[in-house]
Amino acid sequence: MNKDQVKGTLKDAAGKVQETTGKVIGSTEQQLKGIRKQAVGQTQKAVGDVKEVLKDATRK
Repeated sequence: MNKDQVKGTLKDAAGKVQETTGKVIGSTEQQLKGIRKQAVGQTQKAVGDVKEVLKDATRK
């Protein structure tokens, strides 16, 4: 795993918590911020995944 994969996974998890918290307290704004954070995290993780594939491909 590289740092982008780790950071992306953490952002995704934090976004899920924020979205759920927003639902519990009835805050649409917090829900949207959580969804946005999840999208950023998933994108960052995907970038990290691509980096790993490229790194593995160059080793062979």
